[in-house]
Amino acid sequence: MRDVKVRFAPSPTGPLHMGGVRTALFNYLFAKANNGKFILRIEDTDQNRFVPGAEKYIKEALEWVGMHTDEDPWKGGDFGPYRQSERKPMYRQYADQLIEAGHAYYAFDTAEELTEMRERLKRAKVPNPQYNAAIRMTMKNSLTMSADEVKAKLDGGDPYTIRVKIPRNEEVRFQDIIRGWVQVNTSSLDDKVLFKSDGMPTYHLANIVDDYTMKISHVIRGEEWLPSAPLHVLLYRFLGWEKQRPEFAHLPLILRPDGNGKLSKRDGDRLGFPVFPLEWKDPATGEIASGYREKGFFPEAFINMLAFLGWNPGTEQELFSMDELIASFKLERVGKSGAKFDADKTRWYNQQYLRSKPNEELVSLLIPHLDKASIEYSSQKLVAFVDLMKERAVFVEDMLEGRYLYEKPISFDEQVISKKWKDTSADTISEITNRFEASSFDPEELNEIFSAFLKEKELGMGAVLPLLRVLLSGKGTGPSLFDIMAFLGKQESIARLKDGVQSLSNG
Repeated sequence: MRDVKVRFAPSPTGPLHMGGVRTALFNYLFAKANNGKFILRIEDTDQNRFVPGAEKYIKEALEWVGMHTDEDPWKGGDFGPYRQSERKPMYRQYADQLIEAGHAYYAFDTAEELTEMRERLKRAKVPNPQYNAAIRMTMKNSLTMSADEVKAKLDGGDPYTIRVKIPRNEEVRFQDIIRGWVQVNTSSLDDKVLFKSDGMPTYHLANIVDDYTMKISHVIRGEEWLPSAPLHVLLYRFLGWEKQRPEFAHLPLILRPDGNGKLSKRDGDRLGFPVFPLEWKDPATGEIASGYREKGFFPEAFINMLAFLGWNPGTEQELFSMDELIASFKLERVGKSGAKFDADKTRWYNQQYLRSKPNEELVSLLIPHLDKASIEYSSQKLVAFVDLMKERAVFVEDMLEGRYLYEKPISFDEQVISKKWKDTSADTISEITNRFEASSFDPEELNEIFSAFLKEKELGMGAVLPLLRVLLSGKGTGPSLFDIMAFLGKQESIARLKDGVQSLSNG
């Protein structure tokens, strides 16, 4: 295999969709697994769709998830520039080369004439009206005009495009690493525009020229580009670059959770989960779309989730570091079928990474949330606090559920009280409280006292433990009751139990 060099080539037309991040990830993993290079190229040929801030967003998103480029618009490289708009002067020569070789032609059709052509074909019951081999000789182009007419139009500054001349009824075959052999008849292809009179190439020409001149070995991109691949194969042949053509791998779609269609930018907040790595504020409307980072997801969890959307390691392992992904990744283990996004599984990944982080690291992440919530905390006990709360948390912020460890509850879970508080409960809680008060408040000792009390009084755990928990924390669920008591300490625990009994007895 030749030296591996791949590119991620997004357009700065808005925020980077998570599908784009997955494309970048699979390129990155493949490059690193094969000692290759991963480059970022900004494809900004369509200046009408350029969105301010989008390019910076792409860079920041890749940095957040830990995908470091070998060449890009900021650090440069031997094959720059890395923005297509800055490469503009180089494309014209290849468009001219295609015209001279008879593989492309000038088209002078106006927008109105193109619309009329499509309407005419629709009236003739043509299912897919397009500018192709069957229609090109009825249009206004250099194939139907004399050389003098063409020269006069060009010299006169008439608007034009350069279209590829697709051969009639020819089979185009290429091998896709993921999908195997792909075969398409040229009768289904149209004469795509390659170059516009404003001096900018379209995606198709710029993409081919850049991949060739940057020595790209593998083009790994989304399934939506599969219909363009036969044209790209032809362009490599027309330009005499067939032997240098990169290998193709077209990734499966990311589907909505119900499997019904591609996961789109509009699905995110509507369905209650982000579809962007970072939060995005639309510069035109001010509308804000949520991001995984701002929602509290760890980049490792986000990457782990994306890797499994279409790829399978062939083992039971589900949690991978980036280095482990690189070591395990093979394009041959990427499936053809669409991969359903699972929001619950994504949350599960984040929960696993949260649990695995050292308590000291979680403390540093938690402090800003404590400050924002105006919770007065003891710095000395934050490690113990995190250790108590992290097992039930999906996000760092979820640990604020344990604010009762620093603040006396002002209300009790009504469902627990209505079900569990009986006429005898005040006496029962008061008696067990007295026994707790005589102990050293070690969690194991508290548990032993509690078990002995239940046995002596012939009570079930459900008659006492939920009430103790709700009087101490206000909540019906949480960490181990005796760990909570040990954290609060004897004085605070006993005071909460006694005050709670009095409050409920009077209420």
